[in-house]
Amino acid sequence: MSEILKTKLDTLVKLKNTNKALFENPDPLQVVKIYKDEFIALLCALFAYGNAKNIVNFLNKLDFSLLDSSEKQIQKNLKGIKYRFQNERDILEIFITLSRLKNEISLNEFFTKAYQKRQNTTDAILAFMKKIQKINSYSSYGYDFFFGKIWQNIPKSPLKRYHMYFRWMVRKDELDLGIFTNIHTKDLLIPLDTHLFKISLTLGLLKRKIYDYKSVLELTKKLKEFDANDPVKYDFALYRLGQSKEIDTWALNI
Repeated sequence: MSEILKTKLDTLVKLKNTNKALFENPDPLQVVKIYKDEFIALLCALFAYGNAKNIVNFLNKLDFSLLDSSEKQIQKNLKGIKYRFQNERDILEIFITLSRLKNEISLNEFFTKAYQKRQNTTDAILAFMKKIQKINSYSSYGYDFFFGKIWQNIPKSPLKRYHMYFRWMVRKDELDLGIFTNIHTKDLLIPLDTHLFKISLTLGLLKRKIYDYKSVLELTKKLKEFDANDPVKYDFALYRLGQSKEIDTWALNI
């Protein structure tokens, strides 16, 4: 079954990891590809929760040039903008935080340095969260949800939005941008959302029935059997398969 599944998934990847397939349905990567900027891409990734159409509509309302503006300008121009868990103040503080970081270091350099210590992208995410806390002491439910919660030992969260960001930035094909050239695709982890979690259980790619970080590791390990150097190349194809509601028919033919 694994060989049949691999063949079918590889075929699906060729169909779906394309610019054409990307624009068939709303996806935050559509906005990222307009700007091809690491900080704008991070905003797009971390706001990517909820309905895909709503995410894209919201992202298209944002003035990303404010990341290069003064904090006074940010405060003046972000009035009245909110998104789900983030109120106006949260969004304003998010822009201020990322603007401060942008003045200090590139995300490519920051994430690469943190990753290279152990060739571990999760280390890089944790280092980033700690850095964010130092840059801005502001805290609220919406703001903390946006950047994520610092963990001890091992994260509980699947960290889906960060893993998606790394996929966009590290992988290089018609779909993904390949801006971070010193992080290896073999060290990427699958951006696991609840839909992909269900699909992976249906296809037998995942046995663990808890939606958490350990499931991310298990699924990534399984996908490495199909492609050891680029396991995350299957992410978008599997996601689209779930989105199209074709998963049950598709799975029956394996």
